[in-house]
Amino acid sequence: MAVVFAAAGDRVAVHHRDSPELAADTVRMLAGDGHLTVRGDLADPAAVADFVGAAADGLGGLDVLVNNAAVYQPHPPATTSYDDWQAAWRRTIEVNLLGTANVTFCALPHLRACGAGRIVNVSSRGAFRGEPDTPAYGASKAGLNAFGQSMAKALAGEGIAVTTVAPGFIETDMANQLLKAPRGAEIRAQSPFNRVARPEEVAEAVFYLASAEWASGTVLDLNGASHLRT
Repeated sequence: MAVVFAAAGDRVAVHHRDSPELAADTVRMLAGDGHLTVRGDLADPAAVADFVGAAADGLGGLDVLVNNAAVYQPHPPATTSYDDWQAAWRRTIEVNLLGTANVTFCALPHLRACGAGRIVNVSSRGAFRGEPDTPAYGASKAGLNAFGQSMAKALAGEGIAVTTVAPGFIETDMANQLLKAPRGAEIRAQSPFNRVARPEEVAEAVFYLASAEWASGTVLDLNGASHLRT
């Protein structure tokens, strides 16, 4: 996503929690200059306020916010202890839902200042089809869909559009372990294209939505027809 926005001439702040080298590598990939990295744990409200402020200061304001960070921690109910169950739910909701809500809140003054701010949330098909081994993840993404649509209504009068993409599996580090496991072929076969999404396919959709005011409130499926809903 950072590559796509930078290629269009935007300056980008790349957020990370504890991967400064990877974030710096990403910045080095970007066209143009003026990019930066910011650091903080989304589960820490104070850290969220600090890194959003640092991003706005470093870029001279904010026009677009992409809420992409998430955690995915398996906790199947049949084999998970009660303590681990609570921990998985707490961490997942703190990052995937509350963290996104806090980043959005802290970014709003800067998005209002630009006069036509855009927010794109990255959800999941799991919000619709269910995630039996990671129910907190599915629930957090369902909550994210509702949050995005609520904010779309709340912010339209201020010229801020809010949209959401809901991908299936993507060739990323988070999915890599599953895709390389024996289940990988089964996962690819979920789509009639017999593959999973490439990161750039999701990035292009996010870039489009960041310029599409009239799509505000949309939840866009990006799953290669692996899950259809009405």
